[in-house]
Amino acid sequence: MPELGRIATFTIVRETQSGVYLDAGELGEVLLPGRLIPPGARVGDRIDAFIHTDSLDRLVATTVRPRAQVGEFAYLRVKDLHERAGAFLDWGLSKDLLLPYNEQGDRVHPGDHVLVKVLLDVETRRIYASALVNRHLSRSRPTYAPGDTVALIVADESPLGYNAIVDHRFRGLLYHTNLAGPLAPGATMRGFVKSVREDGKIDLSLDEAGYARVAPLAERILAELDRVGGRLNFDDSSDPEAIRERFGASKKAFKQAIGALYRERRIRFTEPGIELVRGGEG
Repeated sequence: MPELGRIATFTIVRETQSGVYLDAGELGEVLLPGRLIPPGARVGDRIDAFIHTDSLDRLVATTVRPRAQVGEFAYLRVKDLHERAGAFLDWGLSKDLLLPYNEQGDRVHPGDHVLVKVLLDVETRRIYASALVNRHLSRSRPTYAPGDTVALIVADESPLGYNAIVDHRFRGLLYHTNLAGPLAPGATMRGFVKSVREDGKIDLSLDEAGYARVAPLAERILAELDRVGGRLNFDDSSDPEAIRERFGASKKAFKQAIGALYRERRIRFTEPGIELVRGGEG
């Protein structure tokens, strides 16, 4: 079923001097202006299009792809301000996207870039943006497994690393210690799930191979901690041969694994040794 504010495939049902009309199901027939008709398209053909509202709040179709659809986050530039309505954002279409004042949090100014979620007011059929990011993130617990591939949008920097929006639904964290350099807010990229913590927060990595190497060893360390009652007399100062004999790994790999477990708040250092952090202790 075609949805307002989402790209879908439509059938051209009739042609007029203004353009062609698309069958948009419950939305009715929607005009695609002549300048936007794909070359050679005729009545009966099926084409991909995006339906939104024009300056008079009439439904209209476009074959131009917006920078974000309803339900998605995007990092958009502020083009202009309206004294009463809010800020207008460049989302790639001829009609700018409204960011109302009551959806801004901190006030924005022309030239700023802001992370927003694109939303639909079902009563008015108006598409708008909200910069109140936390309000629009899922409260359900993520069901990712370690190593799952996810789509990321870099949100902002924190003392530990960079907050990122995961698959347009959840918040995750890329740790500074796992990155080769700084990341730009709004950057989109592929990432990998390292772990989903007890509180539902997602630890992320950009390095599939690196995590795949460390993750099995980290799980072995956790299993050994659990087996012996939660504490081991091993840490990053332990003898390399003792580490290899106990865990079958190099000291470098061991240090990477316990470092990852510490950042994920699954262990603590007891100097000497490490100790398991039980649920709710971190």
